[in-house]
Amino acid sequence: MTSDDIVDTYETMAVITDQMLRAANDNDWDRLALLEQQCALHVRQLKESEPQPLAGAQRVKKVDAIRRMLDADRQIRDLTTPWMAKLSAMIGNTSTERRVARAYGI
Repeated sequence: MTSDDIVDTYETMAVITDQMLRAANDNDWDRLALLEQQCALHVRQLKESEPQPLAGAQRVKKVDAIRRMLDADRQIRDLTTPWMAKLSAMIGNTSTERRVARAYGI
């Protein structure tokens, strides 16, 4: 990847992360998961490419994209953490109910 390709990839990931935030705001967990997979593909591309030094405007664009992604990620976590806790509690209750039913032959 060229340095321009790298910057473009970071900017694309920032757009995807913004879309992930919208999906989380809409409680569209399937879309969020799909977008997460798309973002992961770009991360793999970056990991597989040779590091390219960035300077000037390219470096600023990359840093801006990373900041946008981190901000959106924080907001997504703020939205998903309560949902995940509720889901975990539901799974825990179901598991407990099954153990009790087995123990008492219900």
